[in-house]
Amino acid sequence: MYKDNRLNEWFVPKFGPRKFRLFCGMLFLPYTGMCISFVIWGNIIVNDYDYKRLGVIVLIYFLSLGIAAHIADNIGSKKIKPWGDFLDKKQSWIIIIICLVVSYVLGVYYALVHAPLLILLGIAEGFFLFAYNFELFGGRFHNNFWFAISWGMLPFLAGFVIQTDSMTLKSISISLIPLLLSYLEIRVSRLYKEDKRANNINNKTSLYEIILKTLSIGTISITIVLLLIPIFLQLFEIYYHNL
Repeated sequence: MYKDNRLNEWFVPKFGPRKFRLFCGMLFLPYTGMCISFVIWGNIIVNDYDYKRLGVIVLIYFLSLGIAAHIADNIGSKKIKPWGDFLDKKQSWIIIIICLVVSYVLGVYYALVHAPLLILLGIAEGFFLFAYNFELFGGRFHNNFWFAISWGMLPFLAGFVIQTDSMTLKSISISLIPLLLSYLEIRVSRLYKEDKRANNINNKTSLYEIILKTLSIGTISITIVLLLIPIFLQLFEIYYHNL
């Protein structure tokens, strides 16, 4: 059955208790890593970005989209979810509310102190979290395009806004890259899951998995490199001056 197969997914740990593995699987950590990467990209295109603000916006998105949105998707989707027996609705709502309260408290504080534009992005992301995952408005927003907006474009812009309190032509143009990567990820992911649900495992399914691994791991790897480059440059500069 598809439900049992999900524990064998490539993104689910092969170690630990069943509940731990289910929790990690439900969070789709490689794809969450993509979203967090887009947040980081928005920060690091700014010269002399503030590390504390970067850390805060990463935490906000990990709690809200990484945890709360995935749990909301698990209880809100009209389709049967393989993680459904892991958390009941009461437990799910407790986690969702805690994650969102912490996220919005942090977000509102930084919006009031540093970047008022974050309020608009917070409202938009909150809307999509519920409209997408609970398939509100007849599921009008539960599609690949709006996923790419809320999972790719807006996180990137939030990273930029928390540093600058602005949106520029440059930031909006570059945000199209996360948008396209997110669109490709969700498009391939849906095809992959359709094959899994139908127990139709074939060469295309394997190709879909390879694409998903490449997209997520590649995006995260690029982000790590981009974060490390300034550190290596600073170390090189220190070493050069000490010669």
